[in-house]
Amino acid sequence: MAPRQPAPLRAAKEALRARLIAERVALPAREHAARSEAIARRLVALASWQNARAVLLTLPVRSEWDAGIVARAALASGKALILPRIDAPRRMLDLHRVADLAGDVIAGRHGIPEPRADCERVAPAVVDWVLIPGVAFDAHGHRLGYGGGYYDRLLPLLAPRAAKVAGAFDLQIVDAVPHARHDLPVDTIVTESRRIAARPDAP
Repeated sequence: MAPRQPAPLRAAKEALRARLIAERVALPAREHAARSEAIARRLVALASWQNARAVLLTLPVRSEWDAGIVARAALASGKALILPRIDAPRRMLDLHRVADLAGDVIAGRHGIPEPRADCERVAPAVVDWVLIPGVAFDAHGHRLGYGGGYYDRLLPLLAPRAAKVAGAFDLQIVDAVPHARHDLPVDTIVTESRRIAARPDAP
């Protein structure tokens, strides 16, 4: 479990989280869809995506950009599509391979779409490309999540070769994300208008 963060850092994160979620919610539906399509197009054009055989991503909930577009692209291109399932008692994510988004995915904890428990279980080391969700990102790859720490616990279990990528609306890119030393950065961030190479030397 991650160390408990100082109160000022927690407060700064919560304030930023609340502001950006409100801005995301305010996007008109048509604009939200168009921006999501643009993010997805840029993501699947990445060399790391094209070379990946097993991709891990989280399907969208509420006002998040529509990563389901990328999930469908993974299945259409023959990649192994892996989705996380929350193991609340362990505060960890279990990974399962999904072959059919309509039949293999259910509403899980907090309404987050997740794979059925009987879908094939896979080890984190199988993943060679991961799309990491978040509320805010900065140019150094620092990420503000939702406060549960699930991805902070999962990422160290992935193979070193795994590309760590984030998709986000432009409005989610900020000058600096409040972070602690144990908060793990992403390698690349893709928005509807640009690609940010946060860690150019990463796999």
